[in-house]
Amino acid sequence: MLTLTPTASTVIENLVAREADPQSAGLRIDGAAQQNEFAVTVEPAPLPGDHVVEAGAARVFLEQHASVALDDKILDAQVSDEGAVRFAIGEQQGL
Repeated sequence: MLTLTPTASTVIENLVAREADPQSAGLRIDGAAQQNEFAVTVEPAPLPGDHVVEAGAARVFLEQHASVALDDKILDAQVSDEGAVRFAIGEQQGL
């Protein structure tokens, strides 16, 4: 299952709180079936078929293809001095 670093959790919580109700909303990762390219959006709730990952107050909704592709990964985030967010996907250690 996808895991989140503490930094990613904090960034997701802040992004969602700015754009939607943090009680039900989350960051949605949508992936193409044949590519390792992902679209990231803030959504008010998971869509039917989404896998939900929670880390603290952060919620991530994984579309079916993204869920399979990211099953053994870890999501990290960085915020630039200008406020731009960049997500990075890495391998979970110990797997």
